[in-house]
Amino acid sequence: MQQVVQDINARTVKLVDVPVPIPGKGSLLIRTSMSLVSAGTERMLIDFGRANWLERVRQQPDKVRQVIDKMSTDGVVATIEAVQRKLDQPMPMGYANVGVVVAVGDSVSEFAVGDRVVSNGPHAGFVCVAKNLCARIPESVDDTSAAFTVLGAIALQGMRLAAPTLGEVFVVSGLGLVGLLAVQLLRANGCQVLGIDFDEDRLALARSYGAKTVDLSAAEDPVAAAFQMSGGTGVDGVIICVASDSDEPMRAAANMCRKRGRIVLVGVTGLKLARDDFYKKELSFQVSCSYGPGRYDSVYEELGQDYPLPFVRWTEQRNFNAVLALLADGKLDVTALVSHRIPVNEAPRAYDLLSKGSGLGILFDYGVETREISRVIPRSVRRVQPKIGSPVFGVIGVGGYASAMLLPSFTKAGATLKTLVSAKGLTASHYAERFDAGASATDVRAVLDDPTINAVIIATRHDSHARFVLDTLRAGKCVFVEKPLATNLADIEAIKDVVLALPGARVMVGFNRRFSPLVQQLKTQINHRRGPKSFVYTVNAGAIPQEHWTQGAQDGGRIVGEACHFIDLLRFLSGTPIRHAQAIAARDTTGKVIEDIVSISLEFEDGSLGTIHYFANGSNRFPKERLEVFAGGGIAVLDNFKTLRGYGWSGIRKARLWRQDKGQAACAVATVQSFLSGVEAPIPFEEIIEVATLTCELVASLRAQSPRG
Repeated sequence: MQQVVQDINARTVKLVDVPVPIPGKGSLLIRTSMSLVSAGTERMLIDFGRANWLERVRQQPDKVRQVIDKMSTDGVVATIEAVQRKLDQPMPMGYANVGVVVAVGDSVSEFAVGDRVVSNGPHAGFVCVAKNLCARIPESVDDTSAAFTVLGAIALQGMRLAAPTLGEVFVVSGLGLVGLLAVQLLRANGCQVLGIDFDEDRLALARSYGAKTVDLSAAEDPVAAAFQMSGGTGVDGVIICVASDSDEPMRAAANMCRKRGRIVLVGVTGLKLARDDFYKKELSFQVSCSYGPGRYDSVYEELGQDYPLPFVRWTEQRNFNAVLALLADGKLDVTALVSHRIPVNEAPRAYDLLSKGSGLGILFDYGVETREISRVIPRSVRRVQPKIGSPVFGVIGVGGYASAMLLPSFTKAGATLKTLVSAKGLTASHYAERFDAGASATDVRAVLDDPTINAVIIATRHDSHARFVLDTLRAGKCVFVEKPLATNLADIEAIKDVVLALPGARVMVGFNRRFSPLVQQLKTQINHRRGPKSFVYTVNAGAIPQEHWTQGAQDGGRIVGEACHFIDLLRFLSGTPIRHAQAIAARDTTGKVIEDIVSISLEFEDGSLGTIHYFANGSNRFPKERLEVFAGGGIAVLDNFKTLRGYGWSGIRKARLWRQDKGQAACAVATVQSFLSGVEAPIPFEEIIEVATLTCELVASLRAQSPRG
């Protein structure tokens, strides 16, 4: 299928071939018939993509601060590479989609194959969307009208926050698609409406919907018009739908409101507020969040858990349904909002219109022909075919870490990439092109059932690692799995049983830190020191929101997902098994354990000790990792994998790398050589199982310490 994306590096919008996704649990696969370009949002994205570096910096000062902080901790080169990787990622365009359901995932009973639905899916031939972000279209509503549902929900949510009542006077500032929809919704709610814009055509549309208007291009005074319309008292509220970095829309809104008026920001505008404007009138101001309650809540959107209607009357899905009902009743008319209908294969033309300030409601038409559901997109590769017996890799999961670290490292190590698999297909297609892989896919069977693929890189979400490891081993292929191996003890045992039952099975986990050149140097020195060693590992982990998937219980949390790295490193440096381990954690005011503010104590069989301080409550201006080793009267300090220095340790001279090196490249080289030669994986399987088991046991002990109920 084709998908519309923005290439920020090339400053263009283009169509790319992407494999059709497979609907997961709680989601629908929709064959698109039509999608609507959000003129305001998508024009901002286009303008940003086409801007020069200086303009981008000016538009995103918060991102600039993050870059500066990263430079101070990780160095200039690593920061530049990180920024370039971010800009290299294709950006899906669009979020107002209409189509027909062609498949449903597990736990979907609300929709069936053949249903016509709206969703917030992107501009693509097929979209896979969670069920709470979809709504069934009434028979009386055609696809053209239904395409305006999502933008209508944005306008509706802004209006709900403004809480208009019958007879009140409201201003809509900015008469783009959302603004003109807001005008109609306010009129349907019994309000008098004043519309403000620079464009005479849009002002005329607002007047056709029953609004009075102010033409800013003719230097008309919106504040004076607002007071005249309200009988001199000031308007009851203002809904701001502009897309601008100017502070003037906010300033004007405050000046035209009556005392205790309401201002709701639906669009984007400057927010340098004058306190007196709000203080003297006791104005209320609120920013509207997209389509309504549930937006950006992963439990609602991804897991499909609805909010109880008696407590949350209007969710984003219920707002979709409300807009569709208004369309069906004829109380919302979008006919005049359609300015262009463009075949989706001419999508770049639509964005040229937007960049020139032309076009209002631009619809992409996907045609009525039957499109093949292809979940594998082959491509012609430039590289020389691999030699017989060399490792040919499939990749399952092409997220940020895989694309930034694993794929570059493995290709440089001589690996041949055959097929890349990602859930939605876009990243697989993009990086298949970038790393000259043979195909992109959304179905893992494209990797597991391919006899020419003899090794698999697994870099999916943590809770899926064990399943893919087991499937890959049973398919007779070597496994490189990004940490963790598994997130629970039962899965670890299952993997252990399969490996023992399959002679020659090889499993490698991405514990790359032990391959870092400074760690290798440190290991050599430690081996020359007699007596027990003491390790103090401080990890400035950084805060991650509790709703982030890495914090989920099913994913093992951050100890299983990341702290396993540091346990493995100390296990490697000590050279002996871990005899005993325990963990203590900070607690919140309810006594609940905070799993990412933890100290882990390790006792090794040779009498050595290790302590890992894994703290998420520090500053990102401080380096992420520091390791101190006390042994035989000397101290070695490894700082952020950039410097190693010794104190009273004659064998260690200060070493400083020109850039941070956590060992990813060396880890990939060792893995490829192992799989090529058929010898045991670079990390003994017994150590992999030991660390995996230990981390799961530590998490279980921490969770047992939290109060129940």
